Amino acid sequence: MKLLELHIDGFGKFHDRTISFSDGLNVVYGKNEAGKSTLHTFIRGMLFGIEKQRGRASKNDLYHKFEPWENSGTYEGSLRVEYRHSIYRIERSFQKNNKELTVVNETLGCEVTPTKAFFEELLGGLSETSYNNTISIGQLKSATDGGMVSELKNYIANMNTSGNMALNITKATAFLKSQRKEYEARLVPEAARTYTALLGEIKTIEKEIAAPEYENQMSAYQRLRNEAKSLIDEKQQEKERLLQKVARGRQVLAQNQFTDRTSITDYENQTQDLYDEYLNIKVHCEKKSRTIGPILLVILATILLGASACFYYMGAENPLSARFGIALPVVCGGLIGSATVCYLISVIGFLTGKRYQKDLALSSQALQETFSRHLGDSAISDEAISAFDQRMVEFQRLSEVMDKSEALISHLVAEISSLAQKQTTCSEVIEKQQKVQWELEKKLELLSSYKTQADALKHTLIENDRVSEELSAIDLASETMSELSTTIRDSFGLYLNKTASDLISGITGGIYSSMSVDENLNIFMNTKTKLVPIDQVSSGTMDQVYLALRLAAAKLIQKSSEPLPLIFDDSFVLYDDERLKSALKWLSNSYPGQIIIFTCHQREAQMLTANLIPYHLIPLEESK
Repeated sequence: MKLLELHIDGFGKFHDRTISFSDGLNVVYGKNEAGKSTLHTFIRGMLFGIEKQRGRASKNDLYHKFEPWENSGTYEGSLRVEYRHSIYRIERSFQKNNKELTVVNETLGCEVTPTKAFFEELLGGLSETSYNNTISIGQLKSATDGGMVSELKNYIANMNTSGNMALNITKATAFLKSQRKEYEARLVPEAARTYTALLGEIKTIEKEIAAPEYENQMSAYQRLRNEAKSLIDEKQQEKERLLQKVARGRQVLAQNQFTDRTSITDYENQTQDLYDEYLNIKVHCEKKSRTIGPILLVILATILLGASACFYYMGAENPLSARFGIALPVVCGGLIGSATVCYLISVIGFLTGKRYQKDLALSSQALQETFSRHLGDSAISDEAISAFDQRMVEFQRLSEVMDKSEALISHLVAEISSLAQKQTTCSEVIEKQQKVQWELEKKLELLSSYKTQADALKHTLIENDRVSEELSAIDLASETMSELSTTIRDSFGLYLNKTASDLISGITGGIYSSMSVDENLNIFMNTKTKLVPIDQVSSGTMDQVYLALRLAAAKLIQKSSEPLPLIFDDSFVLYDDERLKSALKWLSNSYPGQIIIFTCHQREAQMLTANLIPYHLIPLEESK
């Protein structure tokens, strides 16, 4: 048997405490009053129970000593052990008015009836007294060397007396025959064949449900579908936001008679050309020659006409005709022609000025409308055209943002379409998975039914095996007894002496090769040269002898093939460092079972670490 874990709901100072043990060596370290003896007693109580004494004895009994310090209603706990490849959980309540004991086989997943036979098998046939005198090992309680010698003699005497036995062959044979009939009546012959058939069906169904198509991927696809839906919602919201943004931007552009960046550029260029034209016309209109020239030409033309009239009135006596001999008609015609040309030129100049004024008014009106619409001020100036250009840059940026937003919207539409397809695919897979899971549930129900039947039969088979073992044991006992005489078997003490002697050499590190006990129960330690009386050796050696005797008795008394855990409770106090080193090495190498050492010193752990001996350290907190 092997201890795996204990859980204390309430026992002594401990409340809701769990402690786990490992294979091999376990060192439970805690200072004085840390609770080592409490844990040791708890293990013993879980295996054998704790009875409340009556009368005066109840004042100092274990029941009252280890009642919970807090919440006395939880005087209970559990102990998990491993025995013959099965894990059992022993649950026990120590309450005097509510004693409960439950044993669960965790390996088989069933409850076991906590009979006396079960615990005898689990404990290898050890009674509580045998347990306390063998595998539960403390230090010698006597204070003097003489007292230690007496305690050793008493121990040997008790083991020798309890080990003696004689057999009544006739009575035992009759009893075995009666037992055989009872066990044969308990056998269920068809159980094995039915159980084998059920195992075949179970194996077939388990192979079917282990196929990849029955792997439950519904949760994964539901998660993927939900993720896709969440992403679609997010991208739809982002798309709607971008659409609203684009709509507002396009509305602003449309209100300003723009459709895209090209229309903004064209409009800006047209306005710049109009402004250049306005400046050019304004320059022409502001020239004084455009106003004075036509007036002077009119005056000149009038003078020429006046001169022509005068010359006509003078006739041939006019200065030009008289001096130069030019005919009067020619002179008058020339003057009239010149006046006519001047008039024509002045009219052309006047009309040209009017045209410039009209063009200036038109361009000015167009610019004022443009600046008023975009700048809120109709004033025409270089600052206005600069502000207009800046305004157009803003429209260009707005149009660029709109183009990018529309491109992003197109990308979002493609992503939403892809996610919608993914969502549809996940829904189809989920629908298929639901059908597969429905089929799987039917198979699991059938499998559960078969396993329930198999479990029921397993208990029958276990009982059959146990009965068969009992029958084999009865047959073997009957056969053995038929070969034995009615003489008394050899003294148990001789076997105890021999077994302990085999252990002495290892425990003492070879200092003593064996021990012997004479007919007066005097103990001698054997060396290569002489026998040394036990009262001449040190108290540490006596403690080693005590350990050897307990281990020998445990080995002889245990009926189980699996060794029980050795539990040491401050057992090495009298050992010096060399003895402790030898004992720990010997125990770790020689004892095949689990070892639990309760100690208030760090010496054991340090010694194990220094000698590279593997162990599991379990520290206990100090009591507060």
